[in-house]
Amino acid sequence: MNISAILFYAISTFILSAGILAVTTVKIFRSAIWLLFSLVGIAALYFWMQLEFIAAIQIVVYVGGIVVLIIFSIFLTQNSGKEMNSPKAGKKIFSALAALFGTAFVHNLIVHYEGFSFSSAKPFNPNVAEIGTQMLSTTAHGFILPFEAVSMLLLAAMVGCIVIALRPNNNIESETLNKKD
Repeated sequence: MNISAILFYAISTFILSAGILAVTTVKIFRSAIWLLFSLVGIAALYFWMQLEFIAAIQIVVYVGGIVVLIIFSIFLTQNSGKEMNSPKAGKKIFSALAALFGTAFVHNLIVHYEGFSFSSAKPFNPNVAEIGTQMLSTTAHGFILPFEAVSMLLLAAMVGCIVIALRPNNNIESETLNKKD
């Protein structure tokens, strides 16, 4: 086994461990932090595949945008400090078995198809200029519509966070009024 395979297995183990901890952690803030680590691990996997632009987008959009938005949403809700219900043992066992199955499946693919070469009419070109042109293109194979849909989704999530944060909590107001009496 060469260093590249060892690095792949180390990154995969990190991603799976962080994902399992994100699902099984009792505190919601810690769950969001483990999600952040899992997404950073996926960016490391992109770096391992030498797709630096996709890794940078992974970090900027998911780690820098989505996870920060989730963490702000957690802090802006009224019950952010409370613990979630502890997951049942069956769910923990199922998540561990799913992670083991995924690892075995990926390992099986790598071992059996290591020499497999995918041939296509056009080779993959991870050039940043080509990716940018394709992303903002309005032609048949352009990605401007999904790009705009994601931006609208992020805008709607930010507006939702603001609405949740500004919503008055009747329990807090009634407790404040009772303390004044």
